[in-house]
Amino acid sequence: MPSTEKVRERFTNFTPYDIQSGEEYMNDAQLEHFRAILLSWKQELMEEVDRTMHHMQEDAANYADPSDRATQEEEFSLELRTRDRERKLIKKIDQTLDRIDKGDYGFCDQCGVEIGIRRLEARPTATLCIDCKTLAEIREKQTGI
Repeated sequence: MPSTEKVRERFTNFTPYDIQSGEEYMNDAQLEHFRAILLSWKQELMEEVDRTMHHMQEDAANYADPSDRATQEEEFSLELRTRDRERKLIKKIDQTLDRIDKGDYGFCDQCGVEIGIRRLEARPTATLCIDCKTLAEIREKQTGI
């Protein structure tokens, strides 16, 4: 049965980039490193979608007992909510791959500074540096939006 755990907000199955002294930020090697991370993460998510579809098709049963039917429907509902979050994450991964193609990847959307290799490895779809993200979270707490 596919997992109904929370969608992983980052991909963890990669070798960290070995930063060389004097290396230019977001050079071709670094961009390819992140492209590979994002494509692998997307592939993993797509495979999980396929597993869910097969699971729901194979395990769908018309239980006579209302309790059994309700349990199955709740399990399917949880899986579908997880897959919906993954669908949104796949869209975000696609947007990030587009940023790589356009040469915008790795720089903060608000202030333009380097986001940093290690932060991007922790959260490959990040669009804000840690300072701007922290300020955005503080504003969000204050306004409740």
